[in-house]
This record gives sequence, C-alpha cells and structure tokens, in this order.
Amino acid sequence: MSDLFGSAGLETGAPRPLADRLRPQALSEVVGQDHLLGEGGTLRRMLDAGSLQSLILWGPPGTGKTTIARLLAAETKLRFVQLSAILSGVADLRKAFAEAEAARAAGQGTLLFVDEVHRFDKRQQDAFLPHVEAGTVTLVGATTENPSFALNPAVLSRCQVLRLKRLDDDALATILSRAEGDASLPLTKEGRASLLGMADGDGRFLLSLVESLRALPKGTPPLGPEDLAAFVQRRAPSFDNEAHYDLASVLQKSIRGSDTDAALYWCARMLEGGEDPRFVLRRLTVIASEDIGNADPRALPLVIAARAAYEALGDPEGHHAIGQAVAFLASAPKSNRAYRALKLAKAAARETGTLPPPRHALNAPTKLMKSEGYGQGYEYDHDTPDGHAGLNYFPEGMARQRFYEPSDRGAEARIAEQMRAYEARRRSRE
Repeated sequence: MSDLFGSAGLETGAPRPLADRLRPQALSEVVGQDHLLGEGGTLRRMLDAGSLQSLILWGPPGTGKTTIARLLAAETKLRFVQLSAILSGVADLRKAFAEAEAARAAGQGTLLFVDEVHRFDKRQQDAFLPHVEAGTVTLVGATTENPSFALNPAVLSRCQVLRLKRLDDDALATILSRAEGDASLPLTKEGRASLLGMADGDGRFLLSLVESLRALPKGTPPLGPEDLAAFVQRRAPSFDNEAHYDLASVLQKSIRGSDTDAALYWCARMLEGGEDPRFVLRRLTVIASEDIGNADPRALPLVIAARAAYEALGDPEGHHAIGQAVAFLASAPKSNRAYRALKLAKAAARETGTLPPPRHALNAPTKLMKSEGYGQGYEYDHDTPDGHAGLNYFPEGMARQRFYEPSDRGAEARIAEQMRAYEARRRSRE
C-alpha cells in the first residue's frame, strides 16, 4: 500500500486520523501552495517538463510537505520510500540505498522522502551525495528549519529549495469544508473564524481540532469563540531556530523604528513561543546601546535593571519588567552615533598600529621617566576654571579624527553642545 498506514503494516479498515483520511489524492487538491503547484508554479513546471530534481521542502508544520512528496512520487511513477531523520540512522539509509539500487536495476526509480531532514548530522547528510549524484534516488527532504543553517552546503548544492507558505484563512477554510462534508460542526460564524485562528496556519492541527469537535454530543449548541476556547486547545506558537533569529531581528527593527506596539507584539510572540527570556534581555541590552545610545542614556541601566528584576522574579512575573523595557526602548529617541563611533575608532586603531600615547598623559614615577619627558605639560583638568584644560590625547604624530558626531535628538543634543565647547578650547590652545 502507498499510504502511511499501509506502509506501517496497518489494515485498510484500521482507525485512521481525519488528517490521513482527508489527505489529498492529487497535487491539484493541495491547498495554499499555488506558487509551487499552480499554473506556472515551480513544481508544476518541473512535472510538465518531466524533470523532477532533488528537492528540499521548507515550511511550517501542517503545510503539506509529506503529502506533496507522496503525490510527486505517484505522478512521476517513482517508488515512494519514507524515512524520518528522528527515527532513522545510517543502517536505515544503507538499506534504503541498496533497495533503490536493486529497483533501478529493474527499471524502477525511487523517490526517497526524508522527514525532518535537518535532524541528520553532517555524516548522515553526506551519505546522500553519491546516490543523489548517480541518480539512484531523487531526494525530497522536508524541514521546518532554515536550510541555510540546518543543511550541509554540499546537500543544498544538489537540491532545489522550495519554500511552502503558512496556510492562510482561505486555505484553512477549504480544508475545514472538506472535513465537514454534509455535517456542519456546532459552531457560530464567529466560532468558525476563531477555529481557523486557533489552527495558526497548520492544516493538520485544524483537522485534529475538527475531530475533537465531532466528539461532542449530538444537540450541542453552536460554540462561539469563548466556548470554543474553553473546549479545545489552541495551537502553541511555532518557534524553531528560524523563528529564533527572525523574531529577534523584527523585534530590534520594531524598536529601532519606534513602533512600540509592534515591538511589544514581537516580544510577546517570542515569550509565548518559548524563547528564553534571558535571550530577549540580551538582545534588548544590545539595542539599548546600538540604537538608543546617548540619545537617552537611561536606556542601558533600565534594561540591566529589567534583567535583574527577571532573575529575581522568574516566570511569568519577570516578563513585566521585560515589557517595560521594550516599551521604553521603542518610545525613546534613537541614535546609533556612539555605536558608529566605536566602529570608526576600531578601524583607526587597526590602521595606526602601536602608536604610543602622548607623553604628557603618562605617569612619571621615576627620575628616568621624568627625564624622558613623561608627564611633561600635563594639566589637571579639575584645577582649570572650566574643568577642561583642552589637551590633545591622540598619539603624537597622529592627526586628530572625529569619530563621535552626536545627533540633535534627546540627551545627545546637549552632549553635542558640550563637545563643541571642548573642541573650541582645544583649538584655542593650538
């Protein structure tokens, strides 16, 4: 048998989950992936040209990766062999390749589908290479992780990566209609919309919710959003390695863009998705210096205080301090001038090498050092009328450079004014 239950040795009449019973029987029945399967789509063009190549199907859970792989095998008349990287090892791979070699000798090609392919280590991934290159198997791997980080470059170079989209409400509504058939679920219009929201783009999870609703006693009044929430479990937000980096990026950019509400939303997505709050706080610490800087010098100590509060309170109370920090950072004036200044100073330090400090800035605890001019010409700034002597502290022989150019925003405007006064004093001495 070609289906998952048959390949597992279960009888055709055995109880099967709704998601398996409603699995599409043709690629035209797959919803939500028209960019791949519709007219002019990438996979449709491959099939029409009769040249299916090895693929990596990358996308969120419940978007049809396994179904598409099975239907590709059926449409191209290839043997369908499925492995799970979670359950399989090198011995399973060797067996699959040996069987594929035998099938090839008999004139039958093999589509080897590897679910969660990113779970294989480098050695296991490398085992695919000679068999893919020789055409023994057409590899179709499925992953929820970004292939750029999760798969070996050698594997990626031999496969085309196709990204599956999260199922939108129209696609989920189509699946729900198929699942209902002639028997509508006990849902109000609002409850139906809420059910689609609970699925969160995952068609498989939607069908498991439908099975739960079908178990309700006959005559159950239609459920609205609140009743539905009390009855079924909302899908936990997806949070894999890709989301880890993507959400950290959008959080920082929301704060940098002063979109306070969006920043709070993405912070909440991270926390609700299971991200370590300490990682969020580390990112906020970076943001406080990189994006707010001296436009509001309170930002950095506030984030450090938020981290201390979290360590003292733990979950979930410590999240309040994180939210306070996010709201403050997003609404604060922004400046990356201090961040840029350090980058410029580092570049100058690399170029100038080991120039010695000016002698007036060096201590002279011995007579020899005094005779060498150490400390000569130094003026103690606190003894001057304005608290600033105006000395130059760049290395001798190095022209002064301007690294830090304060903005005119927030507290940095006052810093800029003070720096202009200091510069004027230096020029007067020169």
